[in-house]
Amino acid sequence: MRYMFLIYLDEAKFAVMSQSQRDGYVNAMLDYDAELAAEGRLVFSEPLKTPDHAITVRTWGGQLTTTDGPFMETKEHLSGFVVIEARDMTEAIQIAARMPLAETGSIEVRPLDVLERIA
Repeated sequence: MRYMFLIYLDEAKFAVMSQSQRDGYVNAMLDYDAELAAEGRLVFSEPLKTPDHAITVRTWGGQLTTTDGPFMETKEHLSGFVVIEARDMTEAIQIAARMPLAETGSIEVRPLDVLERIA
């Protein structure tokens, strides 16, 4: 079964780190992805640009509106994602716990769903 790890980070925690500490997280995440790939678990993984690069689109009531950035009520924002193959939720959680960014952010583990056309 496929699971998505949604990575949430607070940029303020990284702002006080040295460049070498930030680089350490980048390298650790690249190593983590390489480990998942070697295990045959990695489906896809990508970081996201910070929220100031995002646009939120809505077409409520048939009216198109756009807003700079995402709607956020917390300090953490969606920073990236990893899609893996795992036996079940328990195994997916164990794999997510190995992610270096789990030390400073939070990782939401969510099973992917399959949509099928309804006749």
